[in-house]
Amino acid sequence: MSVDKIYKQKLVDIDYVLSILQDNWTIVVGMTPMEPKVFERNLHRTKANNLEIFTCLNTEPYEYCSNPEYFGRFYNYSWFFGPYNRKLSKNTFYVPNNLHQAATNLIETTKINVFVGVASPMDEKGFLTLSSSVVYEKDVLEHADIVILEVNPNAPRTHGDTQVHISEVDYVIEVDYELPQAELLEPAEVESKIAEHIVELIEDGSTLQLGIGGIPNAVAKFLREKKDLGVHTEMFTESMIELFEEGVITNKKKTLWNGKFVCTFAYGSKRMYQFLDENPAALFLRGRYVNDPYVIAQNEKMVSINTALMVDLTGNVCSEALGTSHYSGTGGQLDTHRGAVKSKGGKGIIAMRSTAKDGTVSTIVPLLPQGSPVTVPRQELDYLVTEWGAVRLRGLPTRKRALALISIAHPDFREELKKEAQKLGII
Repeated sequence: MSVDKIYKQKLVDIDYVLSILQDNWTIVVGMTPMEPKVFERNLHRTKANNLEIFTCLNTEPYEYCSNPEYFGRFYNYSWFFGPYNRKLSKNTFYVPNNLHQAATNLIETTKINVFVGVASPMDEKGFLTLSSSVVYEKDVLEHADIVILEVNPNAPRTHGDTQVHISEVDYVIEVDYELPQAELLEPAEVESKIAEHIVELIEDGSTLQLGIGGIPNAVAKFLREKKDLGVHTEMFTESMIELFEEGVITNKKKTLWNGKFVCTFAYGSKRMYQFLDENPAALFLRGRYVNDPYVIAQNEKMVSINTALMVDLTGNVCSEALGTSHYSGTGGQLDTHRGAVKSKGGKGIIAMRSTAKDGTVSTIVPLLPQGSPVTVPRQELDYLVTEWGAVRLRGLPTRKRALALISIAHPDFREELKKEAQKLGII
């Protein structure tokens, strides 16, 4: 039978998909750029009860997890919180994880009844691609009882470990919506100052991991004088295209996957998705590989740049919660930081503003608030950067750590931090 006939046999509508769901099932959906929006927008209409839905960084307040009417019928478990998850925390529960273990931990502990993802259209040989994310999607797809794909003409056809043959799919829904887009924000002045300190630590020929947000965007703007940079990153971002087009990123000096961008998902503008479409220079590989610290460490001069909410005076970094109020997630921060530190000539950089709440509180604190998780333990912290400078903490005793951290705290809080450090017996 031709692949076209097989495809047509598997083509269904959303009402049919909702009708096959059963009570007590576990459903995993694609993350952020690859959220199956038709499925999630309609999921609350199913007659099934007590469904567990695993997501990551939801981009919409879907009814099943935002409307109190459905609480108790649906439980949303998320590997990473975004703005909507924070608002919906009454029915969204965090899954503690390191990104490279998200899929394997779930597969080993949970029976996955359904995977629902997004795919690019099928080619003449019967292959679709999972497009802009294989963080956990490919692994979960291979272990799910039922595989459902929303085939979207706006999803770029990508290279790497994204291919799925139509024979591996149970049902197909044809859709046509724009992929979620991440706004490329102009960095604020304080973020630019932080970026300047970070860029001084980056050598020509380095391989970079950049996260999302104002500070990573600012770093990209200050990299234009660097040469032969490479990319091995969890997330492919808009700024990487600009640096590639300007000849700053060449990927020619990479130790691993020479000549290639390596990422596990992409989140950006429509222009970025178009850049990635059928682009053999960009490889999308599974999160359990891309974010494995051992793999990352094989890139010489690996530089990991991540952001944090606060750090205590001994170097414990908190990036995911404010006390017991959950904010984001570990994601790949500890993965990439560990890998960079293990790399020959590598650097693990954590960056943050020195203050929060319009300058009224210091983000460098004597002790983390009660209930705050430690994202990067003090024994693994390498560099910390604020707008007031950069300090290297790896190997330093607690006294020298505290003094170094106080030196890059906001001047308004330095004396107070010294007094608190003395009370705690740190200095």
